[in-house]
Formats: sequence, C-alpha cells, structure tokens
Amino acid sequence: MPRCLNCLRIVFLVSVLGVAGCVVNPVTGQREIALVSAQQEVSIGQEQYVPSQQMQGGAYRTDPELSAYVSQVGQKLAIASGVDLPYEFVVLNNSVPNAWALPGGKIAINRGLLTELRNEAELAAVLGHEVAHAAARHGAKRVERGILSQGVLLAAAIGASGTEYSQEVLGGAAMATQLLNQKYSRDAEREADFYGTEFMAKAGYDPYGAVTLQETFVRLSGAGATDWVNGLFASHPASQERLNNNRGLLKRLRAQGFDGGKLGQPDFARAMQPLLNAKPAYEAYDEARELYAQGDYDAALAKVNQALSMRDNEALFHGLRGSIRYRQNRYADAITNFDRALARDDRYFLYYLSRGLSHAELGQRDVARRDLSASVRLLPTAPAYQALGKLAEADGDVERAKQYYAQAGQSDGQEGQAARASLVRLELPSQPAKYIAARVSRDDRDRLVLQVNNRASLALADIVIQVELMTEAGVRSTTSRLERLGPGETRLSLLNVDPAQVQSVNAYPVSARLF
Repeated sequence: MPRCLNCLRIVFLVSVLGVAGCVVNPVTGQREIALVSAQQEVSIGQEQYVPSQQMQGGAYRTDPELSAYVSQVGQKLAIASGVDLPYEFVVLNNSVPNAWALPGGKIAINRGLLTELRNEAELAAVLGHEVAHAAARHGAKRVERGILSQGVLLAAAIGASGTEYSQEVLGGAAMATQLLNQKYSRDAEREADFYGTEFMAKAGYDPYGAVTLQETFVRLSGAGATDWVNGLFASHPASQERLNNNRGLLKRLRAQGFDGGKLGQPDFARAMQPLLNAKPAYEAYDEARELYAQGDYDAALAKVNQALSMRDNEALFHGLRGSIRYRQNRYADAITNFDRALARDDRYFLYYLSRGLSHAELGQRDVARRDLSASVRLLPTAPAYQALGKLAEADGDVERAKQYYAQAGQSDGQEGQAARASLVRLELPSQPAKYIAARVSRDDRDRLVLQVNNRASLALADIVIQVELMTEAGVRSTTSRLERLGPGETRLSLLNVDPAQVQSVNAYPVSARLF
C-alpha cells in the first residue's frame, strides 16, 4: 500500500481518537469510550437505512396495514427502552427469516420472519432485541471496531452523518453492506436478549414470548434449517445458553411483578391473516427465483405465473416475470412486466434498473437513461453505471462515459470488471502514462535497463515506449516495443547503448491497447 495512504489512515485514526470521549451507555449505565458520537450514530443510520432496505427486497408495500401494525408494536418497545432515538420500523419484502438494526434506531424485519411468529409477544421479543441493539450502541460499537482494526472507516459516511446486491453496491451506500454483514459479539447478543426482554415486559407484553421465541430458534438451529442459517442465525446465532438465560430472566421478571402481560395472539392473527393467506403465492415465487438462478427460465416462468394467479398485486412477482423475459431476450415483454411492477411499487431500484437495461437493449437511449438514473438515486450499483457509461459513449460523450465507468469500476463484480476495461480502453490513447510506468536505471554492471510496468488490472498489448538519451552529441531517441504485458507485470530489457556516453535518460509510454 502506498506510504501516503497509510499516513492518511493514521492521521484519520488519530483525529478520531482525539475527539473520542468517555460516555455513559444509556442502557447498561456503564462508562465506555465512544469514537462515534451520538449525532454521528444517528446520521449513519439515517444515511444507510434506505440502501439497506433496497438491497434486501425493498419495503413490503402490498399490505400497508401490516407494516403499520409492526411499527406500532415497535414504537411501544422504543418508548419502553427510555433511550431517545429517531426509531423507525419497516417490514421488508423478503422471504428469508431475518431482522436487523442499524445505529440510531433504524430497524427492519423481513416478511419471512413474521410468518414464523405465533403472537404479538414474540414479535415484541424480536423487535425488543433489535431496539436493545440500537439503544445500547451495539451498532456504533461495530463501527468503532472497524475504525480501530482498519485505521479508517468510510469517512464520507461518517462525515455526512450479505445482502443480495451487496457486491454491486457503490459509494457511501456500500457501508450498509458492512453494517449488515458484521456479526454482533456474544456479549452484545446477551445484552440485547436481556434488555430487549425487559423492554417488552415494561411495554406490557408477557416476557414468556421471549422464551417461546428462543425455543423455536434453538429447534430450527438444531435442524439446520437453511433459510434460518443464512438469515437470522448468520448474525444472531441461536443457542441453548440464550434460551436458558431467557428462562432465568422470565423467573426474575415474574418475581418483580411482570405477570399477566399481553401475548396478543388475536391481534397478531388479524394483522397477519392477509400475509398468511398469500404464503402459497410467495412460496411459488421463491421456487421461481431458484429456477431462474439455475437458468431454467421456462420452469421459472410457469412458477411465477402461478404466484401471479394467486396474488396479482405483488410487484415482486411482476418484476421477476420481467427478469425472465429479459433473459429470454424478449425486451418489449420485459418492459411491460416492469411497468406493472412499478405501478405497484415505484420505490424499488431493481425495477427501474431492469427496465432501463431493457430499453437500452432496444436502442431507446433516452428512456433507458431516465430509468437507470432513477435506479441509482435509490441504490447506486455497478450495472446501472456501466449501462449509463455505454449510453454516454454511444452518444459520443466520452468524458461522461469515463465518469460512469470509473464509478462502476469500484465494484469487484462482473460489471465492475467490464467497466474498468471500458475505462482503460477510452483512456489509453490519451493517457498511456496512467496505466504504464517506464523508467531507465543502471544495473550492477552499469548497463542501462528499461523497466516497463503495467499498472492496469487488465492485460495490455502493442506497448510502445519512447526513450530519450542525452549525450554529448545531443539527444538521441529510440523506441522499445512489447507485444504484451499482463496486469501488474513488469518487463526488463537492456538498452543497446554505451552507458558511458549517456548523461541523462528519460522514458515514457507512447501508445498501447487492451490485449
């Protein structure tokens, strides 16, 4: 790593530590060092909340009453926590059973976890656990660990303040993938169980719901249920220890008078009934997604049509149908499906991105550009910027194309690699020195050696290096040609000149192309 970058990281770390303070944790009452201020904590959560939702299916908009019900329960837990944060609760349109909390009280629960709960008390146990994570600064502590272990965080996100598509997410939104993919420590999980159960009891719920919830988690964990292992258990591992702790806490709360609290099974059943009625449709959709991922588009189409026959108002189903048509090169049909998806949910990036790509395939550049730009406003991704780069290049706007390719090239995914290749292709003719380093030095036998290094992450060919030699007789020029240099490769070659006659020498790249 360049020395200057290390210095910048050290300066940043020192500056952060310089403003670190000792604070009292609002939940535990313990004093602790805080590298992230309360204001920064709230700002990080606000900045990353929408990208985090977008990466995991977007908000569940098919049943607003269910979302309002979950938020109402969550706000009861938030009040019971006694910690003043701008709490928000959202249901995500995702079948994987999971829930998470960002710093500053931004909390989400997946549709797939809701269908596995049995009453409102169990919902309160889940949300209370996440409220405790936020209130006790567990998310902020994960950010602080990142600062200490790496010497740097996403400085822009702090200053301004996994997942399915995390590999293609760019810019400040990429911080969301780090926050969601990091695991909590065992101590943090214990604290969230302990205080989350206390919060639900104070909010009027029967803490027995926290016990039955953990019993379900332990049973599913032992059975190795794939969705759970890849979902909730990836960040919140279930264990017999956590179950035993909850049983012990229940006895203590009972002794303190927290008895006769609400289980809320009838209210929960009423709120959940539309979603439970639609469960077969979502199961058909999940099967269609698996078939789509396997490339069996005809079978996937049959399954998603089955889901649509049961629930036509679900945007996800229309979106998947559009994705299948896109893979079948039926771009006009794909656009029709994405139109239907956006008519039902116009706040999910994937429908705009997919429709924009479909319009681009049909040569409809203006509408493609509008859709792709709308998608990056919701979630900046490499596929969108790569496609915008192609559109700009087709319009003859090379400078704008370079900007888009540079943004897309931040990704390590397939689209990022393609964007980097496009950027090198456009810049090589006018900026060969950006990608090729050339210098002349003397070896241990005083011979002049030309050293050429490919700085690009791609192979280059037909490389021409100009060498200018200053001698007593004047300037002498010569050229060196290399057929190919691999990414990062360095090639050495002797110059056929008498070093005793050379006073100074300069070497620079003249031209090259992608291999």
